Amino acid sequence: MVLGGGAGGEGTGYALAGRDAAMDRALGALYGGNGAAGGERGAGLGGSAPQVARWLGDIRRYFPTSVVQVMQRDAIGRLGLSALLLEPEMLEAVEADVHLVGTLLSLHKAMPETTKETARAVVRKVVADLEARLATRTRATLTGALDRSARVGRPRHRDIDWDRTIRANLRHYLPEHGTVVPERLIGYGRADRAVRKDVVLCIDQSGSMAASVVHASVFGAVLASMRAIATRLVVFDTAVVDLTDQLADPVDVLFGTQLGGGTDINRALAYCASRITRPADTVVVLISDLYEGGIRDEMLKRVAAMKASGVQFVALLALSDEGAPAYDREHAAALAALGAPAFACTPDHFPDVMAAAIEKRPIPIPEA
Repeated sequence: MVLGGGAGGEGTGYALAGRDAAMDRALGALYGGNGAAGGERGAGLGGSAPQVARWLGDIRRYFPTSVVQVMQRDAIGRLGLSALLLEPEMLEAVEADVHLVGTLLSLHKAMPETTKETARAVVRKVVADLEARLATRTRATLTGALDRSARVGRPRHRDIDWDRTIRANLRHYLPEHGTVVPERLIGYGRADRAVRKDVVLCIDQSGSMAASVVHASVFGAVLASMRAIATRLVVFDTAVVDLTDQLADPVDVLFGTQLGGGTDINRALAYCASRITRPADTVVVLISDLYEGGIRDEMLKRVAAMKASGVQFVALLALSDEGAPAYDREHAAALAALGAPAFACTPDHFPDVMAAAIEKRPIPIPEA
């Protein structure tokens, strides 16, 4: 389909009409220029909130949600519409996604009181959608990993894992009796009432990590809901903020962040290390693009010390559905040399990464 005919068809010989013309106007307002007059493409969105509201309604009418989200992000970046998102009617009109949440979080300190509740409603909707998508599989995957990591060789009768016990004792099958006489029982400990693993999520809240902050906050809330895992959530730029007491509500966590600013990974890891009491049962997940503004050598020494003490350390360059992120390759290589490979991870793959860390298996690094 070709759009952009204008009055003369722009060489095609055909002028657009009806729905096609309306779609072309919506595209032209964003991509076609800055408000040229006289029938030329590119009416622009200008600074008029009502005009932007109409445009947001138009693109939702004519384009699928995935396209709408791309156009909204482009409008915020190309036309400087961030200020208009401070208006409640604007927030009610947009198609909410992770990127919009990142924009709102970066603006929320400047929001008027009349807009804050609308902004929270938008953020809550996106968070609820993410939880619905991610929570069930995360809990199932990690519960299985916790059970396997707590396997015992002399279980009580009610704790016997009969499937594994039978498979492990097939060589003791007695055909004349039609049964297996188990030489070794396999089962699970009764640790489900106690904390088995400590997980520390250490999240870079610089502006480039917005989508990762959103996903990590949702995962933090999911992990915190599991009794067998003690979860700590720490966000940092050049300062360090512990948001663990807000994990019951990921929306509160997100509004406790402050996207933007510098980065001091060394300081953040120093704080996390000071809170580790059971290193052999602790998983630390650093989510950062590794552009360190602090002391590089000290950062690497802290990671090495954690690993030497028994901590499972995972470095994620991004936790999002986006493509390959920009990151500090030198720092990533240095971490890999310490046995802590740094890689990007989609939200769907995150439960498998955590399960491997909990079981102390090799981390399943996705293909680049």
